Amino acid sequence: MLKNLLVIGGGESGVGAAVLASVKGWNVFVTDKGIIKDKYKRVLNEYSIDWEEGKHTIDRFNNIDLVIKSPGVPFSIPMIQDFVEKGIEVIDEIEFASFYTNSKMICITGSNGKTTTTLLTYYLLKKAGLKVGLAGNIGKSLAYQVATENFDVYVVELSSFQLDGMNKFKADFAVIMNITPDHLDRYDYSIENYAKSKFRVTQNMKKDDVFLYCKDDELTNKYISDINIKAKRYPFSIEGVSEFYVNYNNKEIQLSSSELSLKGKHNKYNCMVAATAALYMNVSEDIITEGLSDFSPVEHRLEPVSTVGGVRFINDSKATNVDSCWYALDSMPTNVIWIAGGKDKGNDYSVLFDLVKTKVKALICLGVDNEKLLEVFTPIINTIEEAKSADEAVSIAKKISEKGDVVLLSPCCASFDLFNSYEDRGRQFKEAVQKLNENE
Repeated sequence: MLKNLLVIGGGESGVGAAVLASVKGWNVFVTDKGIIKDKYKRVLNEYSIDWEEGKHTIDRFNNIDLVIKSPGVPFSIPMIQDFVEKGIEVIDEIEFASFYTNSKMICITGSNGKTTTTLLTYYLLKKAGLKVGLAGNIGKSLAYQVATENFDVYVVELSSFQLDGMNKFKADFAVIMNITPDHLDRYDYSIENYAKSKFRVTQNMKKDDVFLYCKDDELTNKYISDINIKAKRYPFSIEGVSEFYVNYNNKEIQLSSSELSLKGKHNKYNCMVAATAALYMNVSEDIITEGLSDFSPVEHRLEPVSTVGGVRFINDSKATNVDSCWYALDSMPTNVIWIAGGKDKGNDYSVLFDLVKTKVKALICLGVDNEKLLEVFTPIINTIEEAKSADEAVSIAKKISEKGDVVLLSPCCASFDLFNSYEDRGRQFKEAVQKLNENE
């Protein structure tokens, strides 16, 4: 029987796994090369779990039976490879949590839209009175909830990094929203490797399970035939459909697009998936219809911040890849002052060219190294500025904007060069806009 567990990473995922392991009788040690946040230290101490920060003490890694790593830790690093070579299994917290629960799993992945879809699905199920947990890449870790809660169903947002560490986990209802180039630096710059990672959400599914995929998405359709999927397949599409319509197991949801609280083409996809998941869980059509109409938009995703001097400021900090930014620009009017930049993940910006030429009047590069953005967009954007902080970017935007313009933070890139996270970037942007308001 397994006894000794090593958890690499003292964040939400790692601490949740450590708590679950502790209450299930494992000997647990948590190690983090960085500094563990105080709130997580308190949890570890509450459960009398040994931990260290700022280092990895190799001597503590002897006689390990199982390793749980943070999703942010690549399998390719020497320490992880050493465990693998020794025959020690290395998994993700989500995988570990699944060993200790029989709750139904609704799992949502994709390059874009998964957070909004996950939150909307959770909202619809919660509105229906179901005992539902929100987990994965959002909310409390699944493992922590399995240890401390008693939910009948979980709505789980899954990143490709999390899926890479899952082998036996089974989804009851799985969704791939779309597949567009993202995190390619983690996948040897191979879109095929990245796509295969996304399709891991379907592994272990059985014939009575349900798999949703976007019929309109080119890469999903390209790779789906290569994957052995036993679950029932349901494609979703908005092509040729002017209004919102869902049909699942002879149950229908029909609304005019104006009745949806989430606006834009991309949000129709999100609403279709959430509504289908709710129908799968036997939520009534009336509750779903009401929920689709009164759901509040997600923070940092096309979030209206304020209008200052006739200029609208929009926070789309969660747009950390090119495709997500495309949807943002597509939903904008002309005269956009676009704030972009950060840690490039192997982006191909060419898909944005047509939108940029017709809609963007100025680009503000917000990053440590803006060389690639400057090289790509200097030929097609007349006004390009650089900024090293959210305050500076907003200040520049205010100076070059005119009444009727839109200032759009939609970075295309990860945030880790100047900010702690995309949430941190979005909050700093909103705070900078608020300062403008106060000075008006």
